[in-house]
Amino acid sequence: MAWQDVWEQWGLIEADLHSEYGIDVEEPGLLKARTFRWLVARIRGLLSADTRLARHFAPDDDKQGVSGGAETG
Repeated sequence: MAWQDVWEQWGLIEADLHSEYGIDVEEPGLLKARTFRWLVARIRGLLSADTRLARHFAPDDDKQGVSGGAETG
């Protein structure tokens, strides 16, 4: 996955930053006061946790969750 693919999911990033870290990117001056490295570190964290962003990029097998897979019976 390329960073361009990640940035195209800004809506998911914004929602996840708020729910996971309590970061409201609409807070005036917040992103200007932080470094790009700070933002990238948090986005990498979102990709490694169970978040909207991580689920978006998960392989199809992972997206199926518990209901996916072969039926037994």
